[in-house]
Amino acid sequence: MGDSSREAVRLEWPAVSARRLERSALAAPSASLDPAGIAGALCGAHAQVLSAAELSIGLRGEGLTRSAVRAALWDEASLIKMHGPRGTVHLLPAAELPMWVGALSALPPAPSPFAKDVRMTPEQTEEVVAAIGAALRDAELTLDELSEAVIAATGPWAGDLVMPAFQGMWPRWRQAITLASHRGQLCFGPHRGRKVTYTHPRRLTDARPTEGTAALAGLVARYLHAYGPATPQTFARWLGVSPRWATELFDSLAGALQPVDLEGTTAWVNVGDTATPAEPPRGVRLLPYFDAYVVAGQPRERLYPGAMAARALTPSGQAGNYPVLLIDGVVSGVWHQRRSGRRLAVTVEPRTPLTAAQRAELDEQVERVAYVLEGTAELTIGMVGVGPHA
Repeated sequence: MGDSSREAVRLEWPAVSARRLERSALAAPSASLDPAGIAGALCGAHAQVLSAAELSIGLRGEGLTRSAVRAALWDEASLIKMHGPRGTVHLLPAAELPMWVGALSALPPAPSPFAKDVRMTPEQTEEVVAAIGAALRDAELTLDELSEAVIAATGPWAGDLVMPAFQGMWPRWRQAITLASHRGQLCFGPHRGRKVTYTHPRRLTDARPTEGTAALAGLVARYLHAYGPATPQTFARWLGVSPRWATELFDSLAGALQPVDLEGTTAWVNVGDTATPAEPPRGVRLLPYFDAYVVAGQPRERLYPGAMAARALTPSGQAGNYPVLLIDGVVSGVWHQRRSGRRLAVTVEPRTPLTAAQRAELDEQVERVAYVLEGTAELTIGMVGVGPHA
């Protein structure tokens, strides 16, 4: 995995933190990147809750609002909403779709979380993926419409209500939605009233997927540029694959990777990419749920120091369940916003009292949040009383 015979460049956490902030457009908003460019720099913006993705992208650009992000997604098609890393919904640049589909479709199959009588056979899975692609190639369908088309094309077994869901049971075929998206057969379309629609990525871009090996190499290079130095284990956690598979992938890319010493731990960057900013990380930032910076950021103990790990991470160490206050590159509090019409009630709970300068920066950040979300904001410093995902 790279040439570890030479002495590794030694990097300290503050310099790495400053580098990541700069490359994630958090050191300062980017004047040159549009919404798709920002999503590309982040290796995707988590969009399970679309407003969080709008805020993630909007805060990183100059003059960007949620309307600009929505226009890039639904009008210009420079962004695509689909299942990305970890199988979760992301906004990805349409121009990078060949790499993403090539890489995601080359991932090893994940173990099925479903009981034997629920899961589909490999042959049934392939039938469903093909049926999804055929149904969406020239259409925008609601989930019910897509379900009817898939069941008609495959057989009644696909419609068996066997998958436990939030308020009932889902049909069997739905366990293949993420795979269909990873294969480039499904993405999200614009809402039809209150209903979600799905369509085919080929309706938005004609580019064909990159070959799997090259696509995975490209994905590793982008990830390391944004979040390196990193280990195969942290890459595996970010992508949602096994550490063993990620280690083998890094080994296969030996000539393109370079080891560095990150405070006593061997980690990896793209060859020659060891530069860091001259100044340590500075600034106050508000990041929304599942912001890419905190989801990908490792080591967790440096990003979430002390009591912040217990306050803002799950017991398993998952990040993103709370919006976070970032001060000088580390998580230093949590926050929450409640919207009523155009009014945003923003509550920020810092880990320690803010200095006058930090409070002034926080006021500016709250105004930026209001600008991106196209509202007006009122800030309260105090305890955040709601739980995760509230």
